[in-house]
Amino acid sequence: MDINKEIKKLENIYLEKPHRVFTMYLNTDPSDPDQQGGEWKIHLKNGLNSFENYLQEDGDSDEKRNYWAVKEKVERFMHDNEQDLAKSVVIIATGDESVWFAQKFQMPVKTEFSWEEQPKLDQLKEMYNQFPETGTILTQMQSIKILDTELGTLKDTKLYELDLDTEDWREHTGPHAAGASMGSGGKNNQQEQFESRFEANRYRWYKSIGSTLDKVAKNRNWQNIFIVGKKEEADDLIENMSKEVTDVVPKNLLEHEEMKVINEVVL
Repeated sequence: MDINKEIKKLENIYLEKPHRVFTMYLNTDPSDPDQQGGEWKIHLKNGLNSFENYLQEDGDSDEKRNYWAVKEKVERFMHDNEQDLAKSVVIIATGDESVWFAQKFQMPVKTEFSWEEQPKLDQLKEMYNQFPETGTILTQMQSIKILDTELGTLKDTKLYELDLDTEDWREHTGPHAAGASMGSGGKNNQQEQFESRFEANRYRWYKSIGSTLDKVAKNRNWQNIFIVGKKEEADDLIENMSKEVTDVVPKNLLEHEEMKVINEVVL
């Protein structure tokens, strides 16, 4: 999902009674001390009920029906996703179902509910400004992994591996197996020979993939680019890419789980 495009669409929404737009920012962060007991369920119930109580007194039956339709859909979404929540949930919806934006994010929000003519977008815009489309490029000798993220959410992963016979980079589609550069224990002669060959050819091999990384960055509209890996390898990639790199993280994280990498590098 292109969040920036979604925000622009939502900015143009204005509804008159009996129609209204429901906006919910719900903190579901399990690491938050205030959320240790699943308090988000209480906040959700109280937030939804507050509008229902208000509308009961207001007496507009059409607006009540619109709100009840939204409430039912929101409750169903939260129930269906209860076991797979991240740090926050943002929902923007209308009773006629012309608008339904429901996303789980890896960033915390301040819990907030509204039922107004327009959606409340301040927090969503702030999240996007802090964490726009971002590429994380992880290097580890003959392997390069790309993580494509937006608002801290992983959108796509690519893995390129160097074919040592043809010296071409190939996009890897199957499970990633540890190679000669990732062996454990003491080095054998084959490892040492490979590492010596890699160091001698590293700049040339990394130069050959620089344009591919630039193309991915352009197509994915990356606003930030992080390179993660040994400094020497990162420096070679930077020199052979035309896109500006935001930061370098001198750690070997290519084999780590993707969301752990995102939490450490991007968020």
